[in-house]
Amino acid sequence: MKIKKSLFLILPLVALILELLPYGVVLNFANPDGEPWRRTYSYFSMMPFGYANFGPLITAILTCVLLFLVVIYLFKPRKGLNTAILNVAGFATAASIMPLMFGFDYITVIGVIITALLVGTFGCGFIKTK
Repeated sequence: MKIKKSLFLILPLVALILELLPYGVVLNFANPDGEPWRRTYSYFSMMPFGYANFGPLITAILTCVLLFLVVIYLFKPRKGLNTAILNVAGFATAASIMPLMFGFDYITVIGVIITALLVGTFGCGFIKTK
């Protein structure tokens, strides 16, 4: 039970910290000289959202909701709340891989780590409690 609660808190918190860094989202801009300009942004930035890369902002919002649900779960663990955490973590994971629709040039190592942390949070929901 202690391991589940600590993983439930640590994994989304680390994901949120990584989402705040300006290295998670990639936008490639055309360059007249040939090689495109690669710019990175935070998951909370509106710039990728404005260029139709909706996944990172949705992931950031769902991670905040996930962290809020986890904090409530720490004080009042209920089965319904565990189900809500599973659903939000699953949707956040799905949203975090949305930049792959544009190709592998639009994903960073930070983005892969965030996806892995959200998958870990999703997996923690299946740990049985006494």
